[in-house]
Order: sequence, then C-alpha cells, then structure tokens
Amino acid sequence: MITLKTIVERYNSVAKPPGATVALEAFGLTAEETQKVFNALDEDYHISRHLHFSKLEGRAYRVSGEEVTHVAIDPGIASLL
Repeated sequence: MITLKTIVERYNSVAKPPGATVALEAFGLTAEETQKVFNALDEDYHISRHLHFSKLEGRAYRVSGEEVTHVAIDPGIASLL
C-alpha cells in the first residue's frame, strides 16, 4: 500500500498554493487504490484532521461513505511524516 509520505509528496507536487484543493485523480492511483488509501487515511484521527474532502466536478470516489472528488491537505501534516 502507498505510504502517507508518498501521498503528501504527490499532493505537494500539484497543489499550488500549498493547501489548495486537488482532484483525487491527480494521485495517479486506480479507483480501487484511491478509495482504499483515502479510506484508511480518513480512519486515522491524527491524519484525517489534516484532510479536507470535497465534491466538485470530476471523477467521484467513495471515502468514508461519502462521494468525493477532491482533497485539500493542511501543511501541518508534515509533522506526521
């Protein structure tokens, strides 16, 4: 499974400015991997408080029972790496 560090690195490579909303498709994962990874991250309180999901235009994924398309990650997540 992909690591939190890899997710944060991929996010930081496309999020301009830091903390911006990014399409979940931008992480380069399959639909199944995307849902599995982000569900796992959202289940961890220490990680999930840094993740902000939204439903905008684009490919939707089911994360914690909700359909979402994008995520914004707080820069403070770096303290968990």
